[in-house]
Amino acid sequence: MTSTGTATEGHEAAALLERTRDAVGPHLRAAVETLPGAIRRVALYHFGWQDADGTPTAGPSGKAIRPALVLAAARALGGDAESAMRAAVAVELVHNFTLLHDDVIDEDTTRRHRPTAWALFGVPDAVIAGDALLALAQRLLAEDPHPAAMEAAARLSACVIELCAGQQADCALEEREPRDVTLDECLAMATAKTGALLGCACALGALYAGADGGTVRSMDGFGRESGLAFQFIDDLIGIWGDTGRTGKPVGADLAAHKKSLPVVAALTSGTPAAGELAALYGGPMNTPGEVGRAAEVIERAGGRDWAQECAADRMARAVHHLSRAVPDPATAEELLALAEFVTRRTH
Repeated sequence: MTSTGTATEGHEAAALLERTRDAVGPHLRAAVETLPGAIRRVALYHFGWQDADGTPTAGPSGKAIRPALVLAAARALGGDAESAMRAAVAVELVHNFTLLHDDVIDEDTTRRHRPTAWALFGVPDAVIAGDALLALAQRLLAEDPHPAAMEAAARLSACVIELCAGQQADCALEEREPRDVTLDECLAMATAKTGALLGCACALGALYAGADGGTVRSMDGFGRESGLAFQFIDDLIGIWGDTGRTGKPVGADLAAHKKSLPVVAALTSGTPAAGELAALYGGPMNTPGEVGRAAEVIERAGGRDWAQECAADRMARAVHHLSRAVPDPATAEELLALAEFVTRRTH
């Protein structure tokens, strides 16, 4: 794809995400407003709708990639996107449930250029708010009169279990010696943690469009592969991104000795740099110089190039799945633009 084509798709995706936020935002806010007072306060802060003291704010509430996938999938298959609105909101609630819990587990103190909920309100309140968002997502689908709602709720529940398994695997990998972790284990973990929810979003859109089982599976495959490509890019940004654009400290994953995909690729590369990286991961990395050295070693071992190539490969697989579900490229334009957006982003 030419740079002009990429820029055009990026613009299309950005416009689509803005329209999605405008459409989904009021429904999402209305759902969150039904939560009990103390929980609602944490949730409203997390979404960027108010400050810690309750002052309204227009802070960013996320890119809305997952609800955009739900609605775009419904449209691509000839469905009424408006009828899938509850599903789109439910998916975004589940996503934010994972963010609240992930920030606690990873001890991240910054998200979207603000203190994380747990850093401000404490771990118990952040965890409880995340639990409430998950329950709220299921309630929305349970109360949805759409004929696809029951199957959608079951699929979303199965997805959450898969997400939890992926998170557990991620935590378990962190306890193991760097050289004992395999790429296959990391790929399976990333598919569960990231690919599962994007796949579920696309599948829910297909369900609400009345698609058959094969089409729903193909849409799930499209989302999963796009999600894995997303994770490759996210891991690259975590090492080489721009703090000013991400809102999170670059190098935090390295300082925490996270075994992200580029790191494990470097550790298992069989190069002299692999041993150097293992030694670095065996000790503290507290200074910018130490973190910068680790990033340089990962690149020298081929981890950066490998992750970029894998992101492109997973994107190609995603397009193959999509072509089976939506043979007409024109009808699939929104979904393709979203997939390109998440795999070519820089923050």
